[in-house]
This record gives sequence, structure tokens and C-alpha cells, in this order.
Amino acid sequence: MKKILLLSFVLLFFLSECLADVISGKVRQDDKLYAQNQVIDAQNGKPVDNARVTVPRNGYETYSDKDGRFELNTKIDNTTVLSVEKEGFRPYSLTIDKNSLNQPLKLGIERSKSGDIQLETALLHLGDDVFSDNSANSSEFRIRSAGTFITRNFRMSPVSQKEDALLVIGSVIGLDTKLAKEMGQNKIASVYSSPAEIFFNGQKIGELNINGDNQEILIPRNLIHKDNEVTIRTGKNLFQHAYIDYDDIEITNLRIETRDRQMYAGGW
Repeated sequence: MKKILLLSFVLLFFLSECLADVISGKVRQDDKLYAQNQVIDAQNGKPVDNARVTVPRNGYETYSDKDGRFELNTKIDNTTVLSVEKEGFRPYSLTIDKNSLNQPLKLGIERSKSGDIQLETALLHLGDDVFSDNSANSSEFRIRSAGTFITRNFRMSPVSQKEDALLVIGSVIGLDTKLAKEMGQNKIASVYSSPAEIFFNGQKIGELNINGDNQEILIPRNLIHKDNEVTIRTGKNLFQHAYIDYDDIEITNLRIETRDRQMYAGGW
């Protein structure tokens, strides 16, 4: 039985300090409303301009200005996914809700590395399109299901002995697992689903048990070949036996990263 890596679930930090050059509701000299939200380079803290910021569920899209600022002129009621894309940087996603917007968002995006492989940037819905109103984030589902699983094929160079390869899932919402239920991520009273399963070249390497951002799964070195395949399969309702009831989830920003093994072991 394969050892399943405990998924760490990394939340974006929110900075609460006031920004001296922000004047809410007023107009700057360039006659543009100066938005409080900002995209910055995670390494040096400098603003990132012309970054594409989207809320896929709402069909909303905007771009950061020369100071990295952007506005979210779209209604956010419940938990949904916000994405940021910029050439030369890793695609970034964050689960947000109406409370997230009580303070400015400062989004630190990372520069792309030579070993990065982007598998998917779109928001994807897995499942059977049958779900309860109490299911985690069900009110946010707008995309028709792509099926109960997705598979992505890619080529990959050999990983050095000093590095580890990881599969990174940018964001996932909708999981109705036992752990997600215990964490209050859904309102279902008495049932739950099995975790979403992740396979690399036909071998199970991990599970998704909780909703959140930047979940990482270590890829066993012996499974990596020149030509590779990643499959994510959604879970099933463990209390429905008359038929198969698949858990409906949405995921975005799947990528492969390579990192220095010592950095990864140290919690980076």
C-alpha cells in the first residue's frame, strides 16, 4: 500500500496595514480610481503590472495597473476562486469569500522556475452534476462537469538527486470528505464522501481531503519517466449504495514543480 503524503494546505497571508498612498473613493491625478488590492513579486515585494486577475465563477476579468493595483468590481457572496496570471510567473489561485474583501488583498506571485510544468490553468468541475445545496461551495458551481476524473499527459526531464518533484494543486473547492465536514467546510448532516484520489503513471500517490490552496503531493522518484500522466479522480458518497454518487468538486492551477530537497524537508 502506497504511503500517502499528508497534504499541507497553505493559506495566502493578508496584510492589514494601511497603505499610505491609498485614498478610498477618491480620484487620483490620472483620473482612475486607485484600487487597494495589489499584485506583487513574492521575492522582492515590487508591484507586478498587467497581471490578469479573474474570478472564473463570475466571468470577471481585470488587469493590475502600473502599481500592481486592481479592483474587484464583482459580487462575492460565498467561497469562490480568484486567479492571477502573468507571463514569467507561476499561475496563482486563492479561495476567497465576502469576508476576504474586508481588507485589501496583497497577492504575492512567484516567478516561474526552469523545472515548472503547467498542466492546467482553467477552473475544472469534476463529478456528476448532482449535489446538495449543503455541499461544500455548491452555490459557487457554474461549470458543467468534465467527468469524474481528468488526465493530463506531459513530458518531463530527469530530476536530479538533490531535487524533489511535486504536484501542486492551486485551489480546490467542493470536497465533502469526512475531514472537510469536521472542519466545517460543508453543512451536510450525516454523510460524507471518499477523498479525491491522485495517480501518477497509474500509481496512487495522494489524496485531497480538504478544500484550500496550494496543496502539494510529493511524486515518488521511481515513477517519473520521460512521458508521464497525472490523473485526479473525484470521490464517492460513502453512504449511497443504490447507485454511485460522485462528489462534485472544482480545481484549478495544476502544475509540476521541482525543489531543492533540503528546502522542501525544511518546510518551504
